[in-house]
Amino acid sequence: MAQNSTTKKMITTGGFIALSGSMVATVYGYPAFASSGFALVFYLLLAGIFFFLPTALISAEMATGDGWQDGGVYKWVGTAFGPRWGFAAIFFQWFQITIGFITMLYFITGALSYLIGEPIINENQLYKFLVVMALFWIVTYLNLKGAGFISKITKISFTAGIILPALLLIVMAIIYTIDGNKIEVVMNWDTFLPDFTKIKTIVILVAFMLSYLGIEASAVHVNELDNAKKNYPIAIMVLAFGAIVMNIFGALSVGFVVPIDKIELNVGIMQAFEHYLNLYHLKWLLPVTAFLLALGAFGEVAAWVSGPIKGLQNTAEDGLLPARFKKLNKNGISVSLVVAQGIIVSIWAALLTFGGTGGNLSFLLAMALTVVSYLTMYILLYFTYFRLKSKYGDVPRAYLVPGGSFGRFVIPVLGLLMSVGAFIIAFFPPSSIKETEIYSYETILIIGFVVIFFLPHIIYHFRPNKKKISN
Repeated sequence: MAQNSTTKKMITTGGFIALSGSMVATVYGYPAFASSGFALVFYLLLAGIFFFLPTALISAEMATGDGWQDGGVYKWVGTAFGPRWGFAAIFFQWFQITIGFITMLYFITGALSYLIGEPIINENQLYKFLVVMALFWIVTYLNLKGAGFISKITKISFTAGIILPALLLIVMAIIYTIDGNKIEVVMNWDTFLPDFTKIKTIVILVAFMLSYLGIEASAVHVNELDNAKKNYPIAIMVLAFGAIVMNIFGALSVGFVVPIDKIELNVGIMQAFEHYLNLYHLKWLLPVTAFLLALGAFGEVAAWVSGPIKGLQNTAEDGLLPARFKKLNKNGISVSLVVAQGIIVSIWAALLTFGGTGGNLSFLLAMALTVVSYLTMYILLYFTYFRLKSKYGDVPRAYLVPGGSFGRFVIPVLGLLMSVGAFIIAFFPPSSIKETEIYSYETILIIGFVVIFFLPHIIYHFRPNKKKISN
């Protein structure tokens, strides 16, 4: 597996927090969280403490292992279980975003429907599909101009399209509450804890898991962090606290004014903004907020289009993919990989948009497929950690999971159990799915996952250079 010997420039703790935050910030998830009522606080704390933190900590230890600094999950899993599973891990990490794009694009479409005052582009399946395709292929084209060009877009979109709207929403919700207005969320101990006797009330956990996926991607930058042993735990705690707090207050801000049975998952943010802005006679700001939210999600899509492909580039260099995928354009982008990704995203968009009845079903399917795909990689990642600790315990690490031997066992076990549990319940339809839609939901989800799981093994079996890499 290819190694990068280029000297890396050290980054500050603040820079690392910003880098990591841009990978896990998802404003469009607030409506899905709000659909759980006050139990959203329980779910976000559960996923944050028992999944987000363990994943970040074990990823940091593996990322700082001598010889494991470059390549991410491809290197770690490949070292533990061989190149076949290393390829499968990076494939799962990459492929999940081809589904996750649909969630983001549905959100942009919903925001644009408010911006231009045409609900039909969000409600009609054909129009919705055409808008999603137009947006994605525009972003794909822009990515061919290189990372430098895209970084200019994402720097603006992250601040103006994610942080600013989220803070505005939360501030308005605080003022709304202080003024003594009626809130739709019943907040007490009984509503804080979900009804664990009903599986349909807890499967929405997949949406909460989605908000914390991707932290292992930033862990590969631990080696660039100044004084990582001291600053990484600080950065992770700040990031975890910030993400949990923003998600809780952002979701509650939606739930305060939009009744659970009225929440539309891909436009719920706009429903909340519309209520607050109308109440405070600021309706003229609605198109502005719609534009900013669309910009934020557009920038997120732009950042993800070529980002995960970097990992696949390593596999192409190792002979696991056809030689054409190694070829880069003048801007350092693999056009073949970007176009192949675009075709796959288009297929998922058609399946998710026309395969069900659209609306919440499509949105929930996109999230569920994203989660089960990514959780497959995380389950493999946790087993990799135990394998590397057992087989390569003498390999020096610049960072170790805290708590000594006890911590290095209990913390990853908790993360593994959380991942497995979330993976299993993701296959159960949430309570918001209509009885008539359950069959479509389960069929598409199961078939989609089976295809995703076996595809990397099929690709690996027919790899171009079998002599270079073997099992």
